[in-house]
This record gives sequence, C-alpha cells and structure tokens, in this order.
Amino acid sequence: MANPSLPFTPNFIQITPFMIVEDLERALAFFVDLLDFELQLRWPDYAYVQRETAGFRIWRQTGKDAAPPGTRRFAYYIDVEDVDRLYAELKPKLDLLPKGDVHGPADKSYGQRELLLLAPDGNLLAFGHAIDKRYTPTGDSRMAKESR
Repeated sequence: MANPSLPFTPNFIQITPFMIVEDLERALAFFVDLLDFELQLRWPDYAYVQRETAGFRIWRQTGKDAAPPGTRRFAYYIDVEDVDRLYAELKPKLDLLPKGDVHGPADKSYGQRELLLLAPDGNLLAFGHAIDKRYTPTGDSRMAKESR
C-alpha cells in the first residue's frame, strides 16, 4: 500500500490489451474503418490503435506462435458513457457485418447495457455502461481526494 503521508501522484494512464491475430490488415480494418479508432503506430506485425481513452495493441502471430482461435468469450470490455449513442454512430457500418457478429445494445441481468461485437480474434468486444449510473466506473478514489 502507498504511504498515506505522501501526496498521491497518479501514474497509471490506461489499460491497453494485446489482441493476437493472424491477419493484421483485417484487424486494422475492423478497428480503424469500422470502429473509428485511430492508427497511431504501425510495424510489420504490430499496430497500436486508440479511440479516446481506449487503446489496443494488435499483434500478428501465425503458425505455431498464433493464439488459438477465439471462442466468442468475453475478452475486451470498454466502458462508455452511452452505448446507444455509440451504436447509432456505428450502425451503418455494423449493418455490413454478418448478423451473428453484432448483439445489442441490450440490458443485461447484471446491470449493464451492452453492445457486443465479434472481434478479429474470434472473441467478444463489449461496449457498455451501467444501467444505474450510480455504478459507473469513476476511477481511483485517491484521485478525487487530490483534486479537492
């Protein structure tokens, strides 16, 4: 635990998961062309994309180094202010995807409203917000204390 007598200085910026894919171009088309992420860095088998405070590190691996194919499990979750607004923005592009690749937005039994997309690695990319806004992630409570 941090020393409470020292002033809190934020150090964490964000979490940026790695997505392992066999086809980097297809993954970039998904993020950049479909979801309006910005391509910020590109190497032959690696790319970094960002939209607002959400980033992904996309790494192409093939053959024995490739990740096993996704199983449509939850792997990535992006908290948003308004999932319906995001859906309305993306809908013309989402309509071009196979019907089973998009679900929602829908209210879930665990208190979230979510839009689920099948990501390029075969897992699910979820965008969501708390139905009851009292449960919206607000960040580290220590940061609020420092801004007073």
